[in-house]
Amino acid sequence: MLWRHLPGLLAFLLRESGDRELSADLAAETFAAALLSAGRYRPQHPSALPWLCGIARNKLSESRRRGRAEDRARRRLRIPAQQLHDEDLARVEELAGIGTSTLQLLDQLPVDQRAALRARIIEERDYDEIASDIGVSPAAVRQRVSRALLWLRRQVDQEAT
Repeated sequence: MLWRHLPGLLAFLLRESGDRELSADLAAETFAAALLSAGRYRPQHPSALPWLCGIARNKLSESRRRGRAEDRARRRLRIPAQQLHDEDLARVEELAGIGTSTLQLLDQLPVDQRAALRARIIEERDYDEIASDIGVSPAAVRQRVSRALLWLRRQVDQEAT
């Protein structure tokens, strides 16, 4: 079920790292870590993507500190490392492009809605914290996030038809 988030996760990792091979390695490590910690997952959002991106962000930080992608979770699950070929790396870009189209839609949102949505969904911050940072009520933040999600859903539905 988590695999449906692969395009979005790859888009995030490719945007953050700029490296196709590292993005693929980190995506594999992220999914392995998610499997190992699945018992601690608490669904607070309609999607697990923010949770996965949080894991991926930590894996990316580790890889920058160590100068390589860590593979501890994959080794614990006895998942062998894969040798990536040019067609595999092209597939990484293709899958990341699927997630990128959604990110491009985000850029079309009004600035206040985009900021609220990113803070709530991607950064997983609570409404009170966001409201305090931007100087509006939590209800106003909820409204901005709700409107942004509604608009995004409509855009994705239009593209699908």
